[in-house]
Amino acid sequence: MATAVQKITLSSSRDIPFNKLVLSQSNVRRVKAGISIEELAEDIARRTLLQSLNVRPVLDAEGAETGMFEIPAGGRRYRALQLLVKQKRLAKTAPVPCVVRDPATGILGEDDSLAENVQREPLHPLDQFRAFLSQREKGRSEEEIAAAFFTSVNVVKQRLRLAAVSPALLDIYADDGMSLEQLMAFTVTADHARQEQVWQAISGSWQKEPYQIRRMLTEKTVRASDRRAVFVCIDAYEAAGGVVLRDLFQSDDGGWLEDVALLDRLVAEKLKAEAETIAAEGWKWIEVAIDFPYDHARGLRELDGVPADLSVEEQATIEALKAEYARLEAEHDGADELPDEVDQRLGEIETALAAFDEQPIAYQPADIARAGVFISIDAEGALSVDRGYVRPEDELPVAEPEQNSDGEPAAAALDGAEPSAPVVQRAVITIGGQVAESEEEDDDTVKPLPDRLLTELTAERTLALRDKLAITPSVAFQAVLYKFCLDVFSRYSSYATAMEVSVRSASFPVQAQGLKDTPAAKAIDARHKTWEERLPKDKADLWDWLISLTGDEQAALFAHCASFGVNALYEKGDRYGGGATPHTVEQRIADADRIARAVDLDMVESGWRPTVENYLGRVPKRRILEAVREGAGERAAQLIDHLKKGDMAKEAERLLAETGWLPEPLQMADVDQAATAHAAEPEGGGEALPEFLAGDDEETPVDQADESRMIAAE
Repeated sequence: MATAVQKITLSSSRDIPFNKLVLSQSNVRRVKAGISIEELAEDIARRTLLQSLNVRPVLDAEGAETGMFEIPAGGRRYRALQLLVKQKRLAKTAPVPCVVRDPATGILGEDDSLAENVQREPLHPLDQFRAFLSQREKGRSEEEIAAAFFTSVNVVKQRLRLAAVSPALLDIYADDGMSLEQLMAFTVTADHARQEQVWQAISGSWQKEPYQIRRMLTEKTVRASDRRAVFVCIDAYEAAGGVVLRDLFQSDDGGWLEDVALLDRLVAEKLKAEAETIAAEGWKWIEVAIDFPYDHARGLRELDGVPADLSVEEQATIEALKAEYARLEAEHDGADELPDEVDQRLGEIETALAAFDEQPIAYQPADIARAGVFISIDAEGALSVDRGYVRPEDELPVAEPEQNSDGEPAAAALDGAEPSAPVVQRAVITIGGQVAESEEEDDDTVKPLPDRLLTELTAERTLALRDKLAITPSVAFQAVLYKFCLDVFSRYSSYATAMEVSVRSASFPVQAQGLKDTPAAKAIDARHKTWEERLPKDKADLWDWLISLTGDEQAALFAHCASFGVNALYEKGDRYGGGATPHTVEQRIADADRIARAVDLDMVESGWRPTVENYLGRVPKRRILEAVREGAGERAAQLIDHLKKGDMAKEAERLLAETGWLPEPLQMADVDQAATAHAAEPEGGGEALPEFLAGDDEETPVDQADESRMIAAE
């Protein structure tokens, strides 16, 4: 006969008046953790006690019950009840649900206290997310949920966003198939199909970092900090039906605009409206673009406008502001630190005075009728209006030149230089503004950098060198004096130098987008405008004005003007005499290196950083890995060597951002290396080429060269 299983007898439960309860020394919890006693008291006041207290009768010396009960498990709940009693929100004799242990049990109070805390299973985060979502769906607001659980509204929004991720991904998270940080990254978009597509793409890879998930989900969007988004305004974009992706778990600089086509349409419409307003002023032409290339006004004459006169009221306001500024400065002269309100007021006065300095420029009606305006968006997203440019064909006609007795133009009319013959260049195929490259790459050889990329890189270097030379007058003077010596003394040749002392500013026929927004370009433009404002309007007064300058002012102006002659551009050499020869370009680069060393040019300090657009997306994978290896180390190169070229370029941009790495065309040429190369110059005037110029087809057989030209022509 089978032995009967002895049944378990549970501890009895009963309501015990609060004033009959005391804390037990057997409670193992000593360190505060979780929500505070105050928050727990508020929760009990709202929903009453959810869990009974575990108590034991207090016995006297003879082992008889005293009517009091001690609490080995539930001390925090007791303290919360105690706080409610103290606040007179709970009666001292209020009955408290308790589970009463048999005093004869052999289980210690510490045992019960430890078991209650250790055996408690924490709620899975996903269950919390879904519980918040369930309450939201039943009509509770985010603020009400936050108040009920003593958390912030932002935390509730984060939990709701996590619960709204694709159910398929939530199941993976529940089975520990992805981390919470990865799940957070997927909340950037609400598109479940896109979320699942991205997870499918990375699930088989070891590289599943949250930043990569965010990048893949936003790769076809536009940052809210983009100049177009700032110009249109996010509110206008959303009002037109545009969606903004937001990241609730980390700083996103305003988020990402998902509908790029809508954004571009809104930008075009707003620019057109601005142009129509300005057209009413009577200008002959208006050019509108989101961004104009550097030196876009080259060859155009800029009109000399006159600032609009200030009214009597405006002049009085200016005088009052200046007087107030002087008074505040005098009152706090010698103070170590200005009071906040005084400092704020001085700033307000400076802003107001600056606004008066920016008075609109007035032009003659006759000038407006033949001039035009450039309208664009500046780097900060504000409207940029540049008025008063006259094209050569719109200039007033000049008198007919004098003729000699034979009816031929006089000699004075023949002084103009003949235009140079057009330079024939090989066809460059571009797609979306980028040079098209072959998908097949030879991993065994490193090909020379593309000619267009070299020209773009050296265009940036030329600007940076101009800027550096402009603030180094002694070197600028020395560079020009050097060129003068080459011109004057017959033993020298002034051919192929970087310093074009006639100050013929070299243009940049090939340039990367945003060249005019580089720090060097902005510094040059600001310096140029400062000097232009000081120059006399009448040419006849210019000589006497120059004499009136101090020596330092003359030197600074000399350096500024001389800097416009810098030409450190690479261009494809023409071996057949149609343009600059390879030797000419090589000599020019070497001459530019000498000036760069003298002014201590540093392209990193000048603001250049390797990006997908300006370098990494334009070179083969082998060069990308070589750049990361040099700038960030072998380990960093190994982390990306398995990626496709597009992804590799983007990751390389991130890895190299703060390393100071530069491609060879932007590096400072080594003095000793340059001297060695000069000493080893082969007969016939040739020089050893730097690595980024290596591989030129100088020695290509004629047949092979002809074949290459045929392919290019096709």
